[in-house]
Amino acid sequence: MTDTTLRDGSHSVSHKFTLEEMKSVARALEDAGVDIIEIGHGDGLTGSSINYGFGLHTDFEYIEAVASVLTKSRLAVLLIPGIGLIEHLEKAQALGAQIVRVATHVTEADVAEQHIKAAKAMGMFTVGFLMMAHMASKEVILEEAKKMASYGADVVYMTDSSGAMLPNEVFEKISYLKANLDIPIGHHSHNNLGVAVANSLKAYEAGADYLDGSLIGFGAGAGNTPTEMLAAALDKSGVPTNVDLYKIIDAGDKVLKPIVEARGSELPRFNSDSLIIGYAGVYSSFMLHAKRASERFGVDTRDIIIELGKRKAVGGQEDWIIEVAHNLARDQGKI
Repeated sequence: MTDTTLRDGSHSVSHKFTLEEMKSVARALEDAGVDIIEIGHGDGLTGSSINYGFGLHTDFEYIEAVASVLTKSRLAVLLIPGIGLIEHLEKAQALGAQIVRVATHVTEADVAEQHIKAAKAMGMFTVGFLMMAHMASKEVILEEAKKMASYGADVVYMTDSSGAMLPNEVFEKISYLKANLDIPIGHHSHNNLGVAVANSLKAYEAGADYLDGSLIGFGAGAGNTPTEMLAAALDKSGVPTNVDLYKIIDAGDKVLKPIVEARGSELPRFNSDSLIIGYAGVYSSFMLHAKRASERFGVDTRDIIIELGKRKAVGGQEDWIIEVAHNLARDQGKI
């Protein structure tokens, strides 16, 4: 099992984990038996920037700190080509990172070629991470996954970045990948529609070899698959893991929750914003911009988000938000 509390969960604290907080959570995760612990800025190596939000510390400071307390769990980082560079990965490895997850949009695996090949040449365990997988058919996902496998990836993940998938879709796509790929498959779920645990169980049933979670579902919006809940569900299903249920529950309750509460941050929870993001299948980062456009043009935020989903908008296409809001206002006779 892979836990992403200290990377994906970083979004929930505006990337402001202290070094001691990182170390205390990492210790608790390792003590609970978590195999892989992913850490760093929410947007991956060197994501700390004016575009994505500045972190309290650099990724390299986080890696060095967490590596100093781990003895069994493997330390992973995320790298999005164009944000993180190969030279950053080299430095991360030198400081203790053992695994890299190279992330691209589900139809753009080719931009990861040099990063995956470089990571393998460095001797790192390398994961291809196909994001927003609800936006592509199983045939397209397989085509992109095969590219990552050909570059040397040890595992390929089908990632539900918007929490837009339902269990039957997860099962169908993972089954198809499993039947047509010679390397292990992973799945990463978000909980916008409230089915992250169900999706993870279906992914396992379909043959997934790696599953992700996050303590108390820690992550932006509705959050991720809660690691504790997934561990309990797998145990009840008779699926062996290395995770101690009591210890992983305590890691969330006694280590992470006090950190979150002390800084006044919110725990992941369902709300109408996260629901409509999952329903439409777009990035949560669109919501704030859509709300501003809604006020400017006098149209429903939900209509903007759903239209963006129909257009299959991805990160970098935020300029569409104004266009969509303007067109909705025109069609509704408001301008």
